[in-house]
Formats: sequence, structure tokens, C-alpha cells
Amino acid sequence: MSIDQPHILLIDDDAKLRALLQRYLSDQGYLVAAASNAADARVKLTSITFDLIVLDLMMPGESGLDFAADFRRQSTVPILMLTAMGEVEDRIAGLERGADDYLVKPFEPRELLLRIGNILRRVPQTDGDAREVRMGEMVFDLEREELREGSEVVRLTSVETALLKALAARPGVPLSREELIGLTGAVGGDRAVDVQVTRLRRKIERESREPRYLQTVRGRGYVLKPD
Repeated sequence: MSIDQPHILLIDDDAKLRALLQRYLSDQGYLVAAASNAADARVKLTSITFDLIVLDLMMPGESGLDFAADFRRQSTVPILMLTAMGEVEDRIAGLERGADDYLVKPFEPRELLLRIGNILRRVPQTDGDAREVRMGEMVFDLEREELREGSEVVRLTSVETALLKALAARPGVPLSREELIGLTGAVGGDRAVDVQVTRLRRKIERESREPRYLQTVRGRGYVLKPD
């Protein structure tokens, strides 16, 4: 085994599905640990650093939604949420709580594999000359994909990082929601992009409801206007 193999934590209370997916993903070259519930997952998270979490939404006790919301306050590790509920509002609820992508059950294991691959390589490479953009006291380093406020690093999810990087690489250039989906790999359509923009504004703007830097361009999409 290579130490460069991505390490995945699979959290699902369905023992049969958990074993199937753990074996399948292991056969595809991933290191996979499995947990049957949120409490079990937290034990594993204290001793292992994971690259991605595959999380079932409907679990007894603490739900996947509650776990995701709590976990996202502490970590930016990507979350792929599994859900038996295909309604748009249910999927949006997962994104709002920090999920980076979702997959509706039942699904083909190959689709899960593709979505995992997309998440792990989601952040686009920048080929621009600018390496940093400044937004008041905030500085985003495109090369390191890091947002700082003074000496403190501001935690971003993988989708938020991809979104900020796509916009920061093209300062002053409005990007449509469709373009941002293509550049970041975000899923869920226009509404999901809006949700991610709202979350990002809360981290970079003093007044997120009256944004100075990440602005809406009516009829066009969004634009980043750094200092």
C-alpha cells in the first residue's frame, strides 16, 4: 500500500452495504475505514486523518445531517452524503450543513467511485499570474489554496475553496452559475451554487447581506472584486 492512497471513512448503519462498499472501494485503490454510526465515526476520527467522508443521511441516533453540521465546524475534509431522499430540499439541506456532494440511494458503486474521484480532484489549478488576492483583512493564497485573516487560517470546505479559487483567478470577471459549476464540479444546479456563495460570504465579508467583495451581478452570476 502507498501512503499516498486517499483514506476514506465510510459511515453507514447498513452493515451489508457498508461491507460491500468498503470492499469495492478498497479494490479500487482506496484505504477505507468503516463506522456504523456517528459515535463510532468520532472514535476513528481521533486517531486517523481522512481525505474524504462518505456519510449516510438516515442513521439511528445522531443523523448524518447533524453529524455533518457538527463535523464541518471543526474540519474541511470533504463529505459525500448518501441519501434515500431524492427531493431537492433534502439535498439542499445536506449542502447547507457542509456536504460537498450527494448521491441518492440506490446507486451503482461505479457512480460512487466517480463522485469520490471528482471531489478529490475538484479544486482547479490556477494558471494566472496572481498568487494572492486581498479582501480587507482577508488574504487568499491561490497557490496554497488557503484563506487567512491576519495570521489565522480560515477553514474552508473543498467546494468553498474551489469556488473562491475560480473567482479569485478571474478578479472582476463575472462568472455565471453554469461556469462556476463547470469550474468547481459543484452539484445540485443553480440553487446549490447560491448556497455555497452564501456560505463563503459569511467567511470573507464583514456584512454578508451587503457584500463588498463577492458580489452578485444581476442576470450574469457572481464576481469577486478584491482590493
